[in-house]
Amino acid sequence: MRVYLHGLSTALPPHILDQSDVRARAEMLFGGRYPQFDRLARTFETAGIVKRHSVVPIDWFARDHGWADRNAAFLDGGTALFIDAARRALDAAGWTGADVDCVVTVCSTGIATPSLEARAFTDMGFRDDVMRVPVFGLGCAGGVSGLSLAQSLAAARPGARVLLVVVETCSLAFRTDRLQKADIIATVLFGDGAAAACLSTDRPGGSPVVTLGRGHQKIWADTLDIMGWEVDGTGFGVIFDRAIPAFVTAEFAAATEGALRAANLDRNEVARFVCHPGGAKVVEAIESALDLTAGVLDAERAVLRDAGNMSAPTVMFVMKAVIDAGTTGQMVGCALGPGFTAAFLPFHVAAEAP
Repeated sequence: MRVYLHGLSTALPPHILDQSDVRARAEMLFGGRYPQFDRLARTFETAGIVKRHSVVPIDWFARDHGWADRNAAFLDGGTALFIDAARRALDAAGWTGADVDCVVTVCSTGIATPSLEARAFTDMGFRDDVMRVPVFGLGCAGGVSGLSLAQSLAAARPGARVLLVVVETCSLAFRTDRLQKADIIATVLFGDGAAAACLSTDRPGGSPVVTLGRGHQKIWADTLDIMGWEVDGTGFGVIFDRAIPAFVTAEFAAATEGALRAANLDRNEVARFVCHPGGAKVVEAIESALDLTAGVLDAERAVLRDAGNMSAPTVMFVMKAVIDAGTTGQMVGCALGPGFTAAFLPFHVAAEAP
């Protein structure tokens, strides 16, 4: 049963954080308190990021915030991003909210019960019998894993219209109280954003025609401390292991070969790998691991430059950029996230319906 992509969208919140402004603000907040700040501050220039977007203005970060403040900002900003991205995807598909049979919501940067799709229910015009599938905890792998889950749901219910919405507000995890290297790196990399996709087994009428294959995951044992959240009374605290690029270099190629075997694909059939740009060093590590020409992941670097690492939706920004550029052929979406997990999704882009 083929599953087609009917609409793909991205959305960014209103507040733009210029990288030079973020660096100056971080120096003001960390510089006199964290002895290694000057050395780590060089990463603001080497991270490949020019700007990011946030659900809150930069002055918000000058004050101390606990769980209540952070989650209130997540609920407001996350719901707005959900609605924006979802409406854009539905418009691209020619659907309305009432047409949606199942909505999958992926998010790891805030707690919402009722979840975001319920909070957006009235604005979106969803039917009262819409199936809701909220998913938490996938982190940076959430875009690829979310697409894989939505693909499986669409394939299992031929004709059903599935809406996937991926929302992250990473900036709200900014911490000045812990004074850990991971917090500095998070300040360098993280931004907020959302993406959405409409999927169905019905053949779309326009072009290009994007067919989504079955997703694949690989999880490594004894790797819980590589990436994730620490949770305390103040909020989420990021876990970043310094060995992530080295881990990618050592392990990603074999994981990718496993995903290709699962999809019955040969490496020479893949026209492009579409990857989550976790950071400049991670992009370089992926190119090295997959024996790609240095610099070939240009769309990944462009997304990182203009929006930073938004966690889960970032790879969908790359996917949209690649499709919009007119690239065709067999592709594989790739992302790494907490677990430690690699997520893969084969998809094919054709200029016209087969």
